[in-house]
Amino acid sequence: MVGWEVYIGAAIAFAGGAIGTGWAQSRIGAAGAGAIAERPETAGSIIILEAIPETLVILGFVVAAMMLLLK
Repeated sequence: MVGWEVYIGAAIAFAGGAIGTGWAQSRIGAAGAGAIAERPETAGSIIILEAIPETLVILGFVVAAMMLLLK
């Protein structure tokens, strides 16, 4: 891959991770808000569960950067 395909692939890698993270965090956030409203002591666990999907965006960024730098 020498041409524009690299840029399209990098965009798909990053966008896929970002969309997946947004979808996961919306579900976790909605459920977490209800859980915290009923049992405030679960706030720490919910914050951790909300942060875990962020690794997907970081991984997508790393893959996209590697594709662009190593073309």
